[in-house]
Amino acid sequence: MRDTVAADGPAQQHDAPVLAHIRVTGVDTLLKPLHRWVWADAHRRAHKLLRFAETEADGGRDITRAAELTGDALLRRLYLRHAMDELRHADMFKRRGRALLATLPARTAADGVAEANWFAPGERGLDDLHVDGETDDTLLAFLHLSERAAAMRFAVYREVLANDPETRAVFEGILKDEAFHMNYTRKQLERVSPRRHGVRLWWARLHRLWKVYLRFATAFASVMGAVILAVQYFLVLPLFALAAKRQARRELQGGGGWTDARERPVSFTGQYG
Repeated sequence: MRDTVAADGPAQQHDAPVLAHIRVTGVDTLLKPLHRWVWADAHRRAHKLLRFAETEADGGRDITRAAELTGDALLRRLYLRHAMDELRHADMFKRRGRALLATLPARTAADGVAEANWFAPGERGLDDLHVDGETDDTLLAFLHLSERAAAMRFAVYREVLANDPETRAVFEGILKDEAFHMNYTRKQLERVSPRRHGVRLWWARLHRLWKVYLRFATAFASVMGAVILAVQYFLVLPLFALAAKRQARRELQGGGGWTDARERPVSFTGQYG
């Protein structure tokens, strides 16, 4: 099992219980029943695993890019190791997701599969990673918070998947790597920015909160847009159609307004028929 990385040496492997530092607290504890509901549906579970595989693969490519950009030899080695872990996680998620789908009856497009990504996301944070504009310390702060959040989230998923030991084992194995990523990013942040690492972490937290707000605002706007369109279609438009029909009947009865010439009585004495 992988543990922390020394600030002045290469990454080392130990048997220390790094997972003991990962405790499910706060919102994730309160939402555990919701997480259990999300993961209870086998089709949703399979599709979420495939979505997680995409996120992990994208994160691996971004961290590989970070290894190319950094001038720190130790960070380069750690980033490459981190990137290989992410790509391996992508393969683990993909294989398990496909294996799970293969055991399930096919669903039609009309059935649909709501993945509930807002309530049970994967390693969220890596999907917002833009390494080209980051320095070593800002990137390490960002990675540390992302890996810490992912580790706690995966710990929740591991707990609620008691009825699926194969998928639970996937999260168990990945969680060990997440603990290592969480620890090495914090150690290296303190090494490269000994005086400002606390500030970097606070800025990274604010950035994550802003991203959470944007996700919520986007989701809320989408829901409200659908509600408003439904109200217009099922309530407002029928009222306009009913009002138009009533007005048309009034004009025909009162003789005013435009009427179809074919509906007028025919006269053989008048100038215009």
